[in-house]
Amino acid sequence: EHSGYSVFAGVGERTREGNDFYHEMTDSNVIDKVSLVYGQMNEPPGNRLRVALTGLTMAEKFRDEGRDVLLFVDNIYRYTLAGTEVSALLGR
Repeated sequence: EHSGYSVFAGVGERTREGNDFYHEMTDSNVIDKVSLVYGQMNEPPGNRLRVALTGLTMAEKFRDEGRDVLLFVDNIYRYTLAGTEVSALLGR
């Protein structure tokens, strides 16, 4: 049996997508081996940008505990777009 842990960072997810994914993890009986962190698409770009880094920090914590960890960041395009929006807001 797999003893690892998964961290899912949803960058710019829709509420429905996050809800559906949560229920899929619950129905599959793996929710106790998964951490979910979301920055929804209606949130400011700074929030969406930080979600991937928050997921990374969470994965590092579990790694430091000696667990095998899978970090999954969805969606890299939305992450890049959030970074571009933050740069534009800062005038860079």
